[in-house]
Amino acid sequence: MSDNGRNGKPADNGNETEASAAVYDESKIKTLSSLEHIRLRTGMYIGRLGSGADPDDGIYILLKEVIDNAVDEFIMGHGRQIDVHIEGAAVAVRDRGRGIPLGKLVDCVSVINTGAKYNDDVFQYSVGLNGVGTKAVNALSERFRVASFRDGQYAEAVFCRGRLESESRGATTESDGALFEFVPDAQIFGEYAYNFEYVEKRLWSYACLNAGLRLVLNGEQRFESRHGLLDLLEREVGSEVVYEPAHYRSRYLEFAFTHTPGYGEAYHSFVNGQYTSDGGTHQSAFREGLYKGVNEYYKKNFDGVDVRDGLFGVVAVKVKEPVFESQTKNKLGNTDVRGWIVAEVREAVADFLHKHPEPARLLEERILHNEKLRKELNAVKKEAKEAARRIEIKIPHLKDCKYHRGDRRFGEATSLFIAEGQSAGGSLVSSRDPQTQAIFTIKGKPENTFGRGRADIYRNEELYNLMMALGIEEGLEGLRYSRVIMATDADVDGFHIRNLLMTFFLSFFEELVVAGHLYMLETPLFRVRNREQTIYCYNERERDAASSRLRNPEITRFKGLGEISPKEFGQFIGPEMRLVKVNVRSMSTVPETLGFYMGKNTPERREYIMENLV
Repeated sequence: MSDNGRNGKPADNGNETEASAAVYDESKIKTLSSLEHIRLRTGMYIGRLGSGADPDDGIYILLKEVIDNAVDEFIMGHGRQIDVHIEGAAVAVRDRGRGIPLGKLVDCVSVINTGAKYNDDVFQYSVGLNGVGTKAVNALSERFRVASFRDGQYAEAVFCRGRLESESRGATTESDGALFEFVPDAQIFGEYAYNFEYVEKRLWSYACLNAGLRLVLNGEQRFESRHGLLDLLEREVGSEVVYEPAHYRSRYLEFAFTHTPGYGEAYHSFVNGQYTSDGGTHQSAFREGLYKGVNEYYKKNFDGVDVRDGLFGVVAVKVKEPVFESQTKNKLGNTDVRGWIVAEVREAVADFLHKHPEPARLLEERILHNEKLRKELNAVKKEAKEAARRIEIKIPHLKDCKYHRGDRRFGEATSLFIAEGQSAGGSLVSSRDPQTQAIFTIKGKPENTFGRGRADIYRNEELYNLMMALGIEEGLEGLRYSRVIMATDADVDGFHIRNLLMTFFLSFFEELVVAGHLYMLETPLFRVRNREQTIYCYNERERDAASSRLRNPEITRFKGLGEISPKEFGQFIGPEMRLVKVNVRSMSTVPETLGFYMGKNTPERREYIMENLV
């Protein structure tokens, strides 16, 4: 018999244990080393962990932190090539910069707030200004090796989970620079794998943001740009543009933009080479400056919505002391940069239009076309809103949450689940966190919006209500939830609904997808259990493994989300829920992809379906 008494009651010493645990004295105060704190509070330093299935997962942040240092060397005029090797879990990054001062090598990769990024004479426009980056990589790696080469001498240090194991110094024939090798710690990251598509996209962004820099992946793939952000823009939008893209570059600011035949507006923005997925002051200042430059050139007072509908822009700024909202640096908070960015963009846009009369003519046509569509839409909007008012003051089929995206404390945790059918919606509502999780229920399959006009949103009650629930009618600034999660059944109909929803967002609100707010919820396909244990499995491999672990298992195959009871469902939308972010490799491929899968039922698509039937 265990120490616990019969009927599961604690033994007599239980009260004594509780009393000792409740004591708050000097013995309860702990002081963690900086590296211990990184390992204990990983999210503070690299955001989410993940498995490598999402480009924002921790293993890519580790890679980014090391490459950032090499790029900073290039920005300061040292080293034109960076070599990146990834083999399995092992990563190596070699730059041709100045190398870390040999006597400070160990401190620079293991002691928080140590580095040269605080010295403007050495690093003026660095991304990593807080002295944490490589220390976090060191602390979160099961093996970390750093070597620095300077003037024919080298220093090397090897660490295990942040603890120094060995170091050496001596002469070398290696060229100046630094080498970082690391293996992310499986104790922290669990099972993971690098997706080379994400790595390649990141390296291409580095190349475009630093014209003249060459990055080489595994000795084979080269990433190099001659025209900077213009190359990045053209890669993203392809040939489907309204006019020749505009491109401007100065010492502290670079941008490129054009209009596409689509709806909405989309941006890629960067600060000191760091991609800011949530934008910030520099992005809003770019939008404002572009609007003012257009009106200045045409001597008109166009509406901002008409100027920006269909716009795709990329903007990069260099800031001496960037202030980000978190260690993962997704949004710039500096307010002092707004004024000069607005003024410089306004002048550059007006100058471009003066020098390029044909793009200026085509841009004006697009603005007037947008204006005409907007005025036609206003009548449809008015009818739709009056109809909605007659139905209900609140948005139908929406079970809202208390907090929303703008909330300083809980905003990043807010989610809207788009549920398929009343049964699945009911399970979600019963098991959700009403503080941060909202549910929008759709009835059956939504309308296929491929090739449709924006007015069709207002004529379709369900899509109109979804748009209003999200708050994106006037753009992404009004988005009420940080994550928009498609929660559909894992069957043919569920996948079709996902495709219809993705078509809706990519057709009219592509910025929502580009900014990384759209997700798919993964829910278990199987429940494997016996009297002692229950295991939920997301695929056949997990099911087979669970079946072999349990004695006399009972296996249940879930046909839909509605079959999962609310009591069970809570764990699948809790802190450990599995989400797959919807990513777009390049916006230039979207029209063709949507046309193939969601357009007319062509012989090519029928042939593709027949060849790929399971």
